Amino acid sequence: MKQDTQFDVNKYKFNEGQLLADLTAYIQSTYSEHYSKNKFQSTEFIIDCGHGEGFALGNVLKYVQRYGKKGGKNRADLLKVLHYAVIALSVHDQEIDKRVLKSIEPDVDMDPYLDARATDRLNSHYGQPKTGTRDNDSYRQMPTEFL
Repeated sequence: MKQDTQFDVNKYKFNEGQLLADLTAYIQSTYSEHYSKNKFQSTEFIIDCGHGEGFALGNVLKYVQRYGKKGGKNRADLLKVLHYAVIALSVHDQEIDKRVLKSIEPDVDMDPYLDARATDRLNSHYGQPKTGTRDNDSYRQMPTEFL
């Protein structure tokens, strides 16, 4: 979602424009550090294995709990909290995109656990599917709320 990224410094009370610029600079610096050897970050592999949300949110918790303890009230820890929150938001958006694609193209690979949960929810809400074919009324159609 593209939006205007210009900040009116008079509009915000908490220096959000400068803070977002600092966060952007911090995130960019992580791409030139040891975290991105061979142009891939380990976080990418963790996300690809389906553990991105837990990994990112776990790191948010780690750095929130560490703030004020290791190195005092370390600003870098707060930047890490925000960076991992951005990664969690990215993973969230990717999962939504997968669900949308699945509703359009049923052959798209998706986590079987999510498929089972969706089926369970569907069955508990609408009852077990009846036998039949798509051409007769006894076949339960997928409600649009699940697409």
